[in-house]
Amino acid sequence: MNMEQRRLTVTVGLLVVFFSCITVNIYFPEATVKKTAEEIVDEVRKNAEKDKDKKEKQAAVLPSSRGETFSFVPSAYAQQETTVSSPKIRALKDSLRQRFPQLRPFFEKGNIGEANNGLVQGRDEGSLGLKDKAALRALVKDENGDRESLYAEVARALNIDSSQVPRIRKIFAETWIKNAQPGWWIQKEDGTWIKKQ
Repeated sequence: MNMEQRRLTVTVGLLVVFFSCITVNIYFPEATVKKTAEEIVDEVRKNAEKDKDKKEKQAAVLPSSRGETFSFVPSAYAQQETTVSSPKIRALKDSLRQRFPQLRPFFEKGNIGEANNGLVQGRDEGSLGLKDKAALRALVKDENGDRESLYAEVARALNIDSSQVPRIRKIFAETWIKNAQPGWWIQKEDGTWIKKQ
């Protein structure tokens, strides 16, 4: 091999190494994920409240002479469908919505809080008996399992690479915290816990 061929081989080798080191920038639809997070969190929290109110107001239903029912309460409790949806996402939202009334008292007592990683985290179980501690831990485990699955399903529905799920989780974390009620514990970026004002 002469000197010219060696230079060419080395140059080609260096170019191959150079181009293989270039990171591919993966498109991440941040605005769409934020909108999806807002819709889902709002639907889970607000519709859980509406379901509770609807059950309490069932007494306002009066029968008519034709066997139909008349209600003083608007019947427009139709659930808004999020822009990003699939059967799995709908099932996960339903599961989260049904569990929320059970979690709410624990949020209000400060036993759990909204963590900065998009999950619910246990905080103070000192005031709880053994049975309540076990129930709370089971609820938190189920809630976090559904949230993790939801984040993966949102990525799948939006054709986002699975390596970007932590970004989706972060956006959802901000949304869960934003929608937390005053007095609930939330975790700041630096990991400290505060009561939401």
